[in-house]
Amino acid sequence: MILRRLSTALLAGLGVVAAGLVAATPAQAAVFSTYGTGVNVRADAYLNATIVRTLPGPTQIDVDCQKRGDRVTTGEGTSEWWAHVPALGGYVSVVFVAIPEDKLPGVAECTTEPEPPWVDVTYADIDAMFRSRIAKPETVKAGLPSLNQAMREAQINTPYRKAAFLATLVHESRLEYDIREIGDTRPYGGRGYIQLTTEGNYRAAGNYLGVNLIAEPEKARSLEWSAPIARWYWTVARNINPMADALKMGRVNAAIGYPAGAEDGRRCESFRVAIAYFTGQPAPVVNCSRTGKMEADTSGLTRAEFDALAKQEDSLSTQGSRG
Repeated sequence: MILRRLSTALLAGLGVVAAGLVAATPAQAAVFSTYGTGVNVRADAYLNATIVRTLPGPTQIDVDCQKRGDRVTTGEGTSEWWAHVPALGGYVSVVFVAIPEDKLPGVAECTTEPEPPWVDVTYADIDAMFRSRIAKPETVKAGLPSLNQAMREAQINTPYRKAAFLATLVHESRLEYDIREIGDTRPYGGRGYIQLTTEGNYRAAGNYLGVNLIAEPEKARSLEWSAPIARWYWTVARNINPMADALKMGRVNAAIGYPAGAEDGRRCESFRVAIAYFTGQPAPVVNCSRTGKMEADTSGLTRAEFDALAKQEDSLSTQGSRG
């Protein structure tokens, strides 16, 4: 991380400020320098935000605040923090700022936290990420409007969250809203995007959404209800977005509910592929592991039971790391 360890004063002294890119320092701003070439300035602190400018080389920047956004990883380090540069009209990932830290020292956090800009997932996106797993393109296309709506409502709005959600669904259902698990003849067997199972989940999802899935379980794989059920499971039956944020795909797999095994590795690989697609860079290290009771099928647990189990497993893991 040699470049990031160079001080701002040294970089400025070496004449590394890109001509024509620096405006007057705003009040209470702190001055830093970027390193490298082709560093993007984005409209917000997310990798799917619009690129408003690209820095041709090391540049002095006047930062007025910083905010947490998408994690960016390079050969020099990793950071979830983004520097707001008013003169450039956007944000620069702190991973490209020439400091040894992953968060800017002495810079306040931005007071407003707007939602990441929403960009619909298209069939072209699906095809690029998961082509070999798609069996019925027309069915996938027909379901995308409802699936995008469900993702918006569930705040599945960052590259990591989108990647985890879509990687899960492509393995659960091949992204077919109307699929029925092959050979499953149970009244409340696997149906729909997220393969809803067990009478308890059918009842809970139906109660939440206002549809009688106990009397009409086939509605779980209808165009009207398949995506809302997936949203319900992702955010209500479980709280999966934070697991995706932390790159804990093993925990995501446990939350979906099936016994640990080779399938975990396949889903983790799809997660990595989707991250690379949405971010335009190789995926960072993903935690695919499951331990203890998380290795079992947890689909029959309530959210409170699953959260308690997760807390217990995390506590055991922490104790083990101290030994």
